[in-house]
Amino acid sequence: MRNIILVIFLVLPFSLAFADSHPTRAYFGDTHLHTSYSPDAGMAGTKVGPNDAYRFVLGETVTSSTGQAATISKPLDFVVIADHAENLGLADAIATSDPGLLADPFGKELYDLVMAGKGVDAFNALVQKMNKGAEAKIKSEAMLRNAWTKIMELADRYNDPGEFTAFIGYEWTSQPGGNNLHRVVVFRGDKASVDPVLPFSNFDSENVEDLWDYMAAYEKESGGQVLAIPHNGNLSSGMMFSPEYQTDGKPIDKAYADNRSRWEPIVEVTQAKGTGEAHPFLSPDDKFADFEIVDTTNLGGTAERTTDMIQYEYVRPALKMGLEFDESLGANPFKFGLIGSTDSHAGLPATREDNWWGKAPFLEPSPDRWKDVLIRSSRDPSLDLTALQLAASGLAGVWATDNTREAIWDAMARKEVFGTTGTRLQVRAFGGYDFGPGDLKELDLASKGYTAGVPMGGDLAAAPEGASPSFLVEAMRDPNGANLDRIQIVKGWLDQDGVSQEAVYDVVWSDPDTRVLDAQGNLPSVGSSVDEIEATYSNTIGADSLRGFWEDPAFDPAQKAFYYVRVMEIPTPRWLAYDRKNYDLYDEMPKDVRYSSQERAYGSPIWYSPR
Repeated sequence: MRNIILVIFLVLPFSLAFADSHPTRAYFGDTHLHTSYSPDAGMAGTKVGPNDAYRFVLGETVTSSTGQAATISKPLDFVVIADHAENLGLADAIATSDPGLLADPFGKELYDLVMAGKGVDAFNALVQKMNKGAEAKIKSEAMLRNAWTKIMELADRYNDPGEFTAFIGYEWTSQPGGNNLHRVVVFRGDKASVDPVLPFSNFDSENVEDLWDYMAAYEKESGGQVLAIPHNGNLSSGMMFSPEYQTDGKPIDKAYADNRSRWEPIVEVTQAKGTGEAHPFLSPDDKFADFEIVDTTNLGGTAERTTDMIQYEYVRPALKMGLEFDESLGANPFKFGLIGSTDSHAGLPATREDNWWGKAPFLEPSPDRWKDVLIRSSRDPSLDLTALQLAASGLAGVWATDNTREAIWDAMARKEVFGTTGTRLQVRAFGGYDFGPGDLKELDLASKGYTAGVPMGGDLAAAPEGASPSFLVEAMRDPNGANLDRIQIVKGWLDQDGVSQEAVYDVVWSDPDTRVLDAQGNLPSVGSSVDEIEATYSNTIGADSLRGFWEDPAFDPAQKAFYYVRVMEIPTPRWLAYDRKNYDLYDEMPKDVRYSSQERAYGSPIWYSPR
């Protein structure tokens, strides 16, 4: 008995130490949620304020802006209420007839429109004015300070360490000429540490370099920590991942590259207004690159899309371009992890296709929402952003040691994150030089992954002589969702001429006995169990979990590279199929839209450098 006790005593501290130092579970949340405090949302009719938004994400039933009872399918683990800094609290100021608001000509114009029952017109007027920067500013500092104080107080009130995390944050909404350069700014600390500063807005500067200066000054003066999350770049007219400075158009240099990777460790790869992983024009050999593409115009509906813009709007080409900058500058401006979030402007961040509460209040469930337009172009109706283009996406997955502000923020800072298109499928990947197929038998794959390699967001050291990077990958389906089709690894690298290349590899998939790679390396489709008319599917195909080992077959130790995981679910109905079924719209809704798709998750890259 004494020996048994001794064994337990020796083993237990090790396992506890491992659990303390490495994440043991994934937390799901939304880093991009708007409420009635966002001026555009408030003008468009959003009545759900920050307090009710917190109640909703925690699983309570709230009254939506259209008077419906709304409940999330499963509570979130964390949230960033990221209301726009520009004219923050405008709707509340209108409701209370704020004197500063009424003294401002533009504020009075918006007030009169809302009072006349023309909230959507007020919303469109605000969006168009925002394209002109500081012209949209309403000169009432009391309006901003009052709203910001309430936001910080509510975040502290709802933050429950170990159970639920409420971050203090906001959105910096730069969109010069209607081009989306938005960032969500996320503080690590509480109200006491954030209180000395007001949100830095587009009215202060539309240049991201100035936002980084604000963040640096905040950290220096307060001792706190802060990071920024760029939005999906598909509505930026080629500006989100531009190789040039925003301020003067000069080629970015090492200082810019260092600052961008320092302040923006993660990027939003998917949300309601489109998924920005890859584009079929740039990745014609990737048969899954056409997922939820929204690319006819920019955010303001003011510019037509040209093909030369696309390479600077999607994360895969940006990651590839980052390798080229690393080679020439010794620094990588686009070394970021990947997450998803909703960008909901209804205060209701639901992402299940059968329980989607829409992008805005006028897109909440109704028989007519499929006809609606989210953003009307002032130039050309063909540039409108319509409801039919929207997706019920996405979620941020974070591998953290605990559900606290500190642990989740730190995980985002080190890029140990992944993004999903709305489901809660989990993905994990580790890279190293000492993995083998036998490791897949391990009960806890992460133990091997951390001890012999690096997780998502990590860096592989120079390869030992004769070695190639190998990867352990693992995915588990959403317990209330669809089975898995496959796990892929996307590789980007610099060839011998210093030009970036890409390849997509199928690593592990369901039904391996009947689905085999052909001579060209292509994997047969998993098939589909979807009945689009009835908006149903079944898990009679696919797998509930997948594990795989993969070694790079074309590795060159002299070439910089990155590797990230993409996990595919089996096909399932989209929100449009559920609406068509629920409201009996078979004869009304268009036939030429997609009523099913394959939801997916994107893991953060692992980078390899010869250095």
